[in-house]
Amino acid sequence: MKTRRHIKYVLKLLTPGIGVKRWLLLLACGITLLSLGVSTILRQMYPLPDIFYYATLQFISRELRAGILGFAGIAAVVLALLGLNKTLLEPFGGTTTERVVNTVYQYRQRGRGPKVVVLGGGHGLSTLLRGLKQYTSNITAIVTVADDGGSSGRLRRELGVLPPGDFRNCIAALADDEALTTCLFQYRFPATAPETGPSTALRTSAGGNGLNGHSFGNLFISAMAEVTGSFERAILESGRVLAIRGRVMPSTLRDVTLMADLQAEPAGVSRVAGESSITEASEAIERVYLEPDDVSAYPEAVHALLEADLIVAGPGSLYTSVLPNLLVSDIARAINASKALKAYVCNVATQRGETEGYTAGDHVAALEAHVGKGLFPIVLVNDNLRVHLESPGVELVKADFPPNANYQILRADLVDRAQPWRHDSNKLALALLRLLQ
Repeated sequence: MKTRRHIKYVLKLLTPGIGVKRWLLLLACGITLLSLGVSTILRQMYPLPDIFYYATLQFISRELRAGILGFAGIAAVVLALLGLNKTLLEPFGGTTTERVVNTVYQYRQRGRGPKVVVLGGGHGLSTLLRGLKQYTSNITAIVTVADDGGSSGRLRRELGVLPPGDFRNCIAALADDEALTTCLFQYRFPATAPETGPSTALRTSAGGNGLNGHSFGNLFISAMAEVTGSFERAILESGRVLAIRGRVMPSTLRDVTLMADLQAEPAGVSRVAGESSITEASEAIERVYLEPDDVSAYPEAVHALLEADLIVAGPGSLYTSVLPNLLVSDIARAINASKALKAYVCNVATQRGETEGYTAGDHVAALEAHVGKGLFPIVLVNDNLRVHLESPGVELVKADFPPNANYQILRADLVDRAQPWRHDSNKLALALLRLLQ
């Protein structure tokens, strides 16, 4: 049974595209050339001592001799490779041949996966990334820089950096192993300090309550921006620390403010500034826009969009996560020019302060009102409405669309059973990747 399992994993390494066969062929060619060189030298030494007569089995037929020596040579090479493999893996404790083979196989499979670009922010984007990384490592997450609340907002105001919160969530979601380092990256210092313990010492050294409510990852990225001299380099290096499968980048490097026009009573419009203020307002949102509105896109984001196989907007807060990326005019133009398949993922549930009472058709109508029709010709919507939401003011988004909709509607069960107001990472990733098939 053990031998059969070893043979199974050896054959798995020989799967096309894994990159192992070429090196085995090179090894075989090297051994053959070395053998020819040795035989050439021996030929110059004729007549050879009698021991070579017996060592090379010249007392039997050539056909049998070739078979025995060939089998012995292959066996020696295989045993040498297995022994070398075991010796190299011993320092890594629990690492096994089976684990190495599976790791190499999965790494190569993901490396050959489609180029997927996703736009958004918040928990919705990280949920999608967590599912996609299982199938491809050619992922680019384009993240909004309009966040001005919580820890990100404080760092933005106090240090002048772009808000790191959504970038931190994406980096953690794309991490190769969401273990201790990722947990540390996501750790948030409590808002109320305990009477004793390390957190108290950290706050005291920071000047009272300077760390209260901050995420360690936000502080890390902000510090990295100071060390490296640029925010985009800080994101790149932070991604390397967590060995992420893909890339995370901003839609723009400019400091922008998200503005909103709200419906005011009895008639008129009120204007608010800042993402956090928009969600806290009680009036319905008419439109959102960036201030300034002529910012240029991050060049690498544009390049990724033009090279993509699949471009996905959402899931995430419609007005404060998805649209701020698309309101960067260069981003919208790049999406329109790209030959990729383009899809908008509608949220599973409505969001207080943004999309209360919205159907899936209302989501798409708001999207098209801001960026025009046809930018995302495919709309993916959840059709499992049998789950129950206990949060007041939040309801499942009904998969209702106008009869004359000018886009393709795809329906699927996308609900996370544990958190029914959110998408299931794997269900969502598979539904999107099926579009490419």
